[in-house]
Parts: sequence; structure tokens; C-alpha cells
Amino acid sequence: MSGQRRASRRDTGDKQKLRLWLRLLRTSRSIEAELRRRFSAEFATTLPKFDVMAALSRAPNGMKMSELSRHLMVSNGNVTGIVERLVADESVERLARAGDRRATFVRLTGKGLTRFAAMAAAHAGWIDAILAPLSSAEVETLLRLLARAPSGVAPADGGSRAHQSAAPKGTRFEVEAPRLARRRSSGGTHVR
Repeated sequence: MSGQRRASRRDTGDKQKLRLWLRLLRTSRSIEAELRRRFSAEFATTLPKFDVMAALSRAPNGMKMSELSRHLMVSNGNVTGIVERLVADESVERLARAGDRRATFVRLTGKGLTRFAAMAAAHAGWIDAILAPLSSAEVETLLRLLARAPSGVAPADGGSRAHQSAAPKGTRFEVEAPRLARRRSSGGTHVR
């Protein structure tokens, strides 16, 4: 096969991957916009507040603010503003921990837990309705295919796929991978 034909096939494959990326991005943004609209209309809340409450629902004893921001992969400033609004709504409370005066802990209140449970049930129903055009088999196929996609950024040197997935022990990737996998399975985060 000539070099020109190989380059043409590679360009076609590259264009298909770009089209796939744009389709994934468009789909994700469209679903996120619909979720934002529904949270606002039905619960007078925001998707970022829901995401903070979802993270706190998994930590009944509370979380440090720094842990919360790390879990959601956003700055402390972003989380602080959202938490302030949730405290004002009486959905979240701040806690002091003996022996750790510098750290601020937060957790859902009883009201917050009840409110989150209603929002989580609605969220699950909305996702089910939004993705209703896909059969169970199609959903499984998409999940299987997307699981093969890299979950991190490829090396700048254009390293091989095997190189990308074999991160050295102790790297940030190794530390973050389990958390990112949990987030993927829980529907992701929308805090910005």
C-alpha cells in the first residue's frame, strides 16, 4: 500500500475520532443542560448543589472541605460558595473536629438527606427518560466501548496506548484512577 493511501486512511480515522469526540461532548452538554433545567424547575436548585450533596451523601460523618473539593475536582473556592448556599438552605452543616482546628468539616443535615434522596430519585428517573431511546444492549455496548477509552490525557510525546494505561506506581494517575472510576459509575460531577 502506498504511503499516500496509508496517510489518507489515518486522516479518515483521525476525522472519525474527532467526530466521535464532538458527538460525545455535544451529547454530554445537552444532557447536562437538561438536568440543570429540571433541577431548577423541580427543586429550585442547581446541578452543582446536587453534586456536592451527592458527595456528602456518601460520607455520613462528614468530609473536610479540602476532601470535598478534591473529590469533585474543583477549587476550594468553588466548593466554598456552594457549601455556603447549602448551609443557608439548612441542607448542610459545618462541624468542628477536636484536634483539627484548621479543617472545616461539612455534612448533610437531616433536611439535606431528605432533600437529596428526592433529588437523587428524580435524577435517576430523568437519566432513564433521557436515555430511553437506547436499548439495554446498546447501553451495555456503549459502556463497554467507553471503558476502553483512555481516562486520562495522553502523553505529549504521543506514547502508545499501552504506555498510557501503564502509569507508574505512586503517580497521581494511580491515586486518582479509582476515584474517577467511581465517579464515572455514579454519573459524574457537574460542579464548576
